[in-house]
Amino acid sequence: MSSILIINTGGTIGMTKSDRGYIPNPEKFRENLNKMPELSDFGICGWNIIDMNPLLDSSNMTVEDWNKIGEIVDQNYERYDGFVILHGTDTMAYTASALSFMFENLGKPVVITGSQIPICEIRSDGKDNIIAAMMIASSGKVNEVCIYFRGELLRGNRAIKYSADGFMAFKSPNAPPLAEAGITINYNEAILLPKPEGEFSFQKLDNIPIGVIKVFPGIQFDLFSNIMTESLKGVVLETFGAGNIPSHAKSLLPIIEKAFNNGTVVTVCTQCPQGTVLLGAYETSNSLKAAGAVSGKDMTTEAAIAKMYYLFSKGYDTGAICKLMETNLRGEL
Repeated sequence: MSSILIINTGGTIGMTKSDRGYIPNPEKFRENLNKMPELSDFGICGWNIIDMNPLLDSSNMTVEDWNKIGEIVDQNYERYDGFVILHGTDTMAYTASALSFMFENLGKPVVITGSQIPICEIRSDGKDNIIAAMMIASSGKVNEVCIYFRGELLRGNRAIKYSADGFMAFKSPNAPPLAEAGITINYNEAILLPKPEGEFSFQKLDNIPIGVIKVFPGIQFDLFSNIMTESLKGVVLETFGAGNIPSHAKSLLPIIEKAFNNGTVVTVCTQCPQGTVLLGAYETSNSLKAAGAVSGKDMTTEAAIAKMYYLFSKGYDTGAICKLMETNLRGEL
């Protein structure tokens, strides 16, 4: 029988009703898990649970919390066959992206899941999510960080939160699901990452200064000039379409050149959920490339942010980071 470690970070799945609304209640949550016959009577796998302290609404998740989650996996890596991380939905895609880079040579499944309705409620989607996540974590088929939600297993650094209130809370616009759970769990084995040959290691992240700028009609780029200092290490620029900016945005290019000269990595992503950045395909994107920006291709903003945290934390110089931002490391491209 496989042995699974559940890491409870907080979120809706483990909350219970109170006079102040839904609040985290780890004792009641453990009681609810033990009452689920699928996990106790049928014994799909042996499992233990660790509660983070404090349990978090995922909106409060920080880089330091990513490090805490990673350290728990690192310290228990040899003791368990797989890991299930319970997490709030709001920043789940950010955490999944971050962990995908922090875990080097990951040879076991790390499945992140949660729910839109607490597991204590009759209509909770959390019951199916946690059961399927544990089955996937004990299957031995997956060697990466992924998100399981509502019948689909998604690559963690490819996922985005799609719905605030629907059960289909996550989508992977630029990559097919790793698995789909119907009557059986069918794995798309052609796209699963292979088991690595190297030894597992864990890279903590430094809380470096990173910014995100979303381009919109009428944006005044000169307002951002003052933040482009040497202390700003990375910027994700969310552009139109395939990497386009307004052709009249004359003030942006000197800002990017200034950032590049300061050692800031400017990564261009698209605002479109689906598709890729093609710097230079249009005149309005060619100027970004000439100014020193790099293409995020079809990376999500969540993945681009996490990847920059990771590469800077590794100690690479700016040139290496620019090159690696355009290099597929964990299936993010």
